Amino acid sequence: MRKFLLELGHFRRSEDGATLVEYGIALLIVVVVGATALLTIAEGTRDNFADAGTAITTIRAAVPE
Repeated sequence: MRKFLLELGHFRRSEDGATLVEYGIALLIVVVVGATALLTIAEGTRDNFADAGTAITTIRAAVPE
């Protein structure tokens, strides 16, 4: 346990800790931007399929059997 605490103290004093935090923040930003893009694309795709379904139903109703 003492070795772990010594390593933790060294990690906090070194630049590695700051670099790790910076990479973590960058990763968080990438994930948020990616999730936002996917949600936007999903909404547009859903609307397109709904419009296509409505068009098919309308055309089918207009064609006599």
